[in-house]
Amino acid sequence: MAVTGARTFRNFVGGEWVDAAAGQTFESRSPATGELVGVFPKSGADDVDRAVDAAYSAFEEWRLVPAPRRGEILFRFGQLLADHKEDVSQLMTREMGKVIAEARGDVQEAIDMSFYMAGEGRRLFGQTTPSELRDKFNMSVRMPIGVVGVITPWNFPIAIPSWKILPALVCGNTVVFKPANDTPLLGERFVELLVEAGVPAGVVNVVHGYGSDVGDRMVRHPGVPIVTLTGSRETGVAVLKAAAEGLKRVHLELGGKNAIIVMEDADVDLAVEGIVWSAFGTSGQRCTAASRVIAHERVYDEVQSRLVEAAERMRLGPGWEPDTDVGPVINRRALEKIHSYTEIGRDEGARLLTGGEVASGNGLSDGFFYRPTIFGDVEAGMRIAQEEIFGPTTALIRVRDLDEAIRVANGVPYGLSSSIFTRDVNRAFRAMRDLDTGITYVNAGTIGAEVHLPFGGTKETGNGHREAGQAALDVFTEWKSIYVDYSGRLQKAQIDTAT
Repeated sequence: MAVTGARTFRNFVGGEWVDAAAGQTFESRSPATGELVGVFPKSGADDVDRAVDAAYSAFEEWRLVPAPRRGEILFRFGQLLADHKEDVSQLMTREMGKVIAEARGDVQEAIDMSFYMAGEGRRLFGQTTPSELRDKFNMSVRMPIGVVGVITPWNFPIAIPSWKILPALVCGNTVVFKPANDTPLLGERFVELLVEAGVPAGVVNVVHGYGSDVGDRMVRHPGVPIVTLTGSRETGVAVLKAAAEGLKRVHLELGGKNAIIVMEDADVDLAVEGIVWSAFGTSGQRCTAASRVIAHERVYDEVQSRLVEAAERMRLGPGWEPDTDVGPVINRRALEKIHSYTEIGRDEGARLLTGGEVASGNGLSDGFFYRPTIFGDVEAGMRIAQEEIFGPTTALIRVRDLDEAIRVANGVPYGLSSSIFTRDVNRAFRAMRDLDTGITYVNAGTIGAEVHLPFGGTKETGNGHREAGQAALDVFTEWKSIYVDYSGRLQKAQIDTAT
């Protein structure tokens, strides 16, 4: 991959690449090496206003484009993304840090979402129902809403924009997109390929910058009726408050504190493999990461020893090196937060089994690397078992039976993903019913969602909406009920004509 060096990038507004109004910029650097990836416009309210105006103007024409034609553009985008999969994946390892195999998976998820949502252009199902009156036809249809404000995080910098932007487009909305300021070039590349696929001018606009400037103005702008955000709980609450006065539709995907339950009849080898992948994949920087392992007392010691052994074999390094298992975390602030939770765990009385330190030497000192960390003897109420750490740290909790395991799993503020390893089908079905999460896996880890099922969680993980699958369409459309009377006379509905 060619290094971009100090190349300066721009916003994309109304079909043109433009500088920020104030002329300010910020840098994007590789979390593995500190290498300069690019320079981007540090935008403000004026830039957001210009982008919203462009999106609003484009909406009137875009909403009238037949949905199958909109879907064809998304299909071309998916093909382009597939053609450029390796280039985009290599860029992801440098700008965001995840290992190359995971970066390819991130891009593939966007490809899958492109083709899935392209197909919705020929569906967008409504309903037909019988009428209570003769010679009358009833149906419901989905209608686009307008300009969608899209705010995405850095941890899935191609996949998550696809979850939000593509269903918004196929439904007939237009978009103002603020990529994370840690991964602006990947957001830029996403939009470049959409433009190449044939998205008309003004339909998708990208405005780079910080949440306090770009994001806040987008949320408050009266011309943006929908805001979709993936981020922290604190940011989600702030967005809800800012959007409340405008009665905006707000879609939030927030935090997780996900647990893997390992019962005494589990395949322990399989369970440990699932825990390692779920806890330390993407350096633990997933909202679905397994930051808790709830093990039955009969297998607790075996799970603990095997898990520590597996974690200590993992190689840290830049994501583009083929033998790297764990890449860097995104930035210094994240590194410091992760390490602060190691100190919290120690202070709470948990036993540090491995890791718990910033990695240095062997070419790691220029990046933000943290060793895979495992705590044992963790009590369910400890902060390290309750709060989202968003790093390569997991906590082992001992339980006596399935009832206790489910209580512990549910005893956190979040409800995104859960998992159980067991050979007992009855236990599996009880867990599927009783785990209070939006996603549950049986004999697999807590990560691995597929694009044709709803993605999202319960409790403080979000505000009830879902991404992916047909459920995503509910975020970006309004229902309209239509009644067609072909009787030739006025039929008075909801009038009691009984004598």
